[in-house]
Amino acid sequence: MQTTAEVSGSGLDLIFKYIDEQQNEFVQELKEWVAIPSDSSDPQAWDEIVRMLNVTADKIKTLGGNVELADLGSQKMPNGQSVHLPPVILAELKKDPKKPTLCIYGHVDVQPAKKEDGWTTDPYTLTEINGNLYGRGASDNKGPVLAWLHAVEAYQALKQEIPVNIKFIIEGMEEAGSNGLDTLTEQRNMTFFSDVDYIVISDNIWISKKPALTYGTRGNCYFFVEVEGQKQDMHSGVFGGSIHEAMTDLIAVLDSLVDSSGHILIPAINKAVAPLTEEEKKRYQGIEFDLEAHKKDCGVTKFLFDTKEEILQHRWRYPSLSIHGIEGAFFETGTKTVIPRKVIGKFSIRQVPNMDPSEVEKQVTEYLHKVFAERNSPNQLKVTMPISAKPWVADVSDPQFVAGRRAVQTVFGVDPDLICEGSTIPIARNFQDVTGKSIMMLPIGGADDGEHSQNEKMSRSNYIQGTKLFAAFFYELSQLPHI
Repeated sequence: MQTTAEVSGSGLDLIFKYIDEQQNEFVQELKEWVAIPSDSSDPQAWDEIVRMLNVTADKIKTLGGNVELADLGSQKMPNGQSVHLPPVILAELKKDPKKPTLCIYGHVDVQPAKKEDGWTTDPYTLTEINGNLYGRGASDNKGPVLAWLHAVEAYQALKQEIPVNIKFIIEGMEEAGSNGLDTLTEQRNMTFFSDVDYIVISDNIWISKKPALTYGTRGNCYFFVEVEGQKQDMHSGVFGGSIHEAMTDLIAVLDSLVDSSGHILIPAINKAVAPLTEEEKKRYQGIEFDLEAHKKDCGVTKFLFDTKEEILQHRWRYPSLSIHGIEGAFFETGTKTVIPRKVIGKFSIRQVPNMDPSEVEKQVTEYLHKVFAERNSPNQLKVTMPISAKPWVADVSDPQFVAGRRAVQTVFGVDPDLICEGSTIPIARNFQDVTGKSIMMLPIGGADDGEHSQNEKMSRSNYIQGTKLFAAFFYELSQLPHI
């Protein structure tokens, strides 16, 4: 761990002081960003994403960055309509060939949010309560993106030279699958990414109150299961008991996917999962994670497993299957005695390293058709996989992780936990496969931030200390041997 003298010699003490003094201004800027409802799930609202990207681009320009709004073309919607995708920000600050180059990835789109969904506050009005900053995007991912920009701003305000070259790649479609971004990465691999040494992502959270570095994520195969029956919706009093109902078929098919213990029932789905090594086993034992506190944060009374190690392994290194909803079914308040003519079930499988999405798709499709055939129903079954994102894993001995650990030690005074992420951040695997660069995730979100949920928040402390962490990370990267 660095001494106070070493930190002072790096100029970080002045940087940290500036960040503390500017924290109210930083919070105000986050409030302005949160106020833009950049929900990427609805193409009708993509104008707001473009507005958010323009605000972000303007902020980078004030820091002296050169900004390109790279075109991604169009996306064909399920109804056949073609909709133009929001652009991607590719930006670069002034460059010194003697310094290593860090590329920072982030996104400024958000998940849907409505007050009536159960939010205590307006999701698009950043509200501070007991040191927490509540608002959609505060943690995922507008807060971290701003923290990176504020770290740059702190160096510039104090006229300190930034220790590394910095590039930004910031998108507005991450929550909707990052359509087009993988193609852009390939197109710019020999140009924008050619001089990049390190790529860092801050789009996830800690597992406890202790800071962490993230070295792996699960992938995601998302499925639609469509069952279509008669040509129109029917009255259950007239036709109930005399026809094969699409909803009944769908419920049976969905019920065949996973048992009450969370075990996936699709044959051979777990075959490719890598065995647990002794080194990995020890890593899980050392992670700080309070099961009882986690139950309280989640609002559950019982998990599927009893130990910390089992819970974390089933969140990070084993596949899981979750059922998300049924389209076409009656869901509003009140009663409606209808037999829907067509329903679409939606579920996903979080996959882990060694699992191939194309193989998962084949296994799922064959299994569901087999289950459906056993029902002898005249209805039509259709299985599609609109999202396919591979898992990602990094080498924790990579030099970038050394810099990350040192930065955490400098700001928080502890060694970070090395953790994985149960959710999917597709761009990490894409960056790794296409560019071959060093990838690391450096989260600043708290374990209880409620990403994607009601009352999403980031604590003021994490936001401000996270800004310091990013500033320290710039310095620590510059101290690594640079070839």
